[in-house]
Amino acid sequence: MDRYSVIVVSDETAPVRRFEVLKETVRRGVWVAGVSAALLTLCLGDYVRVRIAHSELERLRREVVEQRERISAFDSTLEQVTSRLERISDFERKVRIIANLPGSAATGGEEVAELGRDAGEADARLDGGEVPSPDGPAAGSGAAKGETKADSGEPREEPRLEALQRDAQKLGQVADSQELSLAQLADELESKRDHLASTPAIWPAKGWMTSRFGSRTSPFTNRKQFHAGIDIAGERGTDVVSPARGRVEFAGKRGPLGNSLIINHGFGVRTVYGHTDDFYVNRGDSVERGQRIAALGNSGRSTGPHLHYVVEVEGKAVNPLDYIFD
Repeated sequence: MDRYSVIVVSDETAPVRRFEVLKETVRRGVWVAGVSAALLTLCLGDYVRVRIAHSELERLRREVVEQRERISAFDSTLEQVTSRLERISDFERKVRIIANLPGSAATGGEEVAELGRDAGEADARLDGGEVPSPDGPAAGSGAAKGETKADSGEPREEPRLEALQRDAQKLGQVADSQELSLAQLADELESKRDHLASTPAIWPAKGWMTSRFGSRTSPFTNRKQFHAGIDIAGERGTDVVSPARGRVEFAGKRGPLGNSLIINHGFGVRTVYGHTDDFYVNRGDSVERGQRIAALGNSGRSTGPHLHYVVEVEGKAVNPLDYIFD
């Protein structure tokens, strides 16, 4: 037979119902049901996998955002640490300069102007702190070297984390070296207290630095001249203080500098203060760091109230900024 008979009896009184179904129809129905079940199972499996993958993706996205924030914060911290190490290094350099310790190469060393001792030469050089600059270019100067290319190909970008890790390791090495150097410096300074107390280390007046140490265009001649100090502009009458312990060597008029003071700090160091108004100390007086010595003014050849401040070491003018810590 190629048919199935299906007999349906609902209860005792109901008639018997009989159906005939082709075997081929039954087989096809079973096959369709099986295929449908398999497809449904696959669809459910795919849906579950998609949901799991979506949840994992969201988790990874959150982690990426958190990692980026951490990297950004770490990068910012590295920049701050680098900046602090640079300031510490500059501070150490200045300390070594004033204490005359090894490793004390100062900035602007090639721009040192010698101050003459006789009145004529002193007036010419201290006229606003300027001396004529040498003619022609500086010896040994040459054309700037061009940058060389590392290679002709495209540079390979390192992962940000690896780069930050490398920078952190370098900073750690620098910090260790700096710590050792500062420890040695502290030991060396222990025996130089008098020297340090007699070495300029603070600003001589409050105001605005209007002219730096080095070559500049003279406001009087409009020519390039060497400025042997720094100019600090401020309100007339502003206190001028001694930057270190010393003895007043000169107090009076000094040519174009007008009312001027010279303090001898010993150890070959002198400081000059030009264009002041009133003096609060006299020649021969001993002064201490921070003591009021004069009033900022506009005496002598000056374009406005300011202090002309010079630091000399062994008779040569050096950059006063190398002797200012605050």
